[in-house]
Amino acid sequence: MTDTQTQLSAEIAARHAAYQAELAAGAPARTGPYLDFDPYRSSILRHPTKNPRLVDPETIELVSPAFGHRDVAPVESDLTLQHRGEPLGERTIVEGRVLDGWGRPVRNQLVEIWQANAGGRYIHQRDQHPAPLDPNFTGAGRCITDDDGRYRFTTIKPGPYPWRNHLNAWRPAHIHFSLFGNAFTQRIVTQMYFPGDPLFALDPIYQSIPDQAARDRLVSRYDHDLTSPEWALGYRWDIVLTGPQATWFEPEGGVA
Repeated sequence: MTDTQTQLSAEIAARHAAYQAELAAGAPARTGPYLDFDPYRSSILRHPTKNPRLVDPETIELVSPAFGHRDVAPVESDLTLQHRGEPLGERTIVEGRVLDGWGRPVRNQLVEIWQANAGGRYIHQRDQHPAPLDPNFTGAGRCITDDDGRYRFTTIKPGPYPWRNHLNAWRPAHIHFSLFGNAFTQRIVTQMYFPGDPLFALDPIYQSIPDQAARDRLVSRYDHDLTSPEWALGYRWDIVLTGPQATWFEPEGGVA
């Protein structure tokens, strides 16, 4: 382990130890991240620094986008069919349910995803990672949950990619999820990870969530029954909106 990795690991361990001390002193458990997390160098730039202000919701709705079943085509949930050619990489099926805090399905919910390609690169002008772009993979899709709260995407497993948080910093493979609620102003964003990733221990974004159980809820599980023979591996991941088992959601400002 390099000096940089040792320092990063020590910083993460110190913050987690402080959290355990908080719990021992009677503080409630946290399901979300610290807004300022020292190992995540730019965290102070990625969340609001001023108190929230009341706004007129009707005014916002005049300029917010409208979503609905008629606006979402079934093909949008299959990211491997959006171009004429075959995308490169490991075909992956991701399926799960959107649930409330009582385990009830959240129906007719707009779910959007975006991700890097198999080489770990986004189709974005600010992404300067020298990995190749895939002309047959855009990396974005969406669907509407059914009556059982279920969503399903067919995609390519994203690759890890470097980021400039510290020397030799790499983000674990992940897929960004967005849920819109009943209006654009209710939008929440989170990330899904893949099991067994060796980068978890050195990822300050993942580690900024102090509670291990809350971190574990971001990791999908391999499902052999969901796996399509000779075609795609299957992963299952549920999203819980509220309650003690709630999925972690990003603070406003987002993360990489």
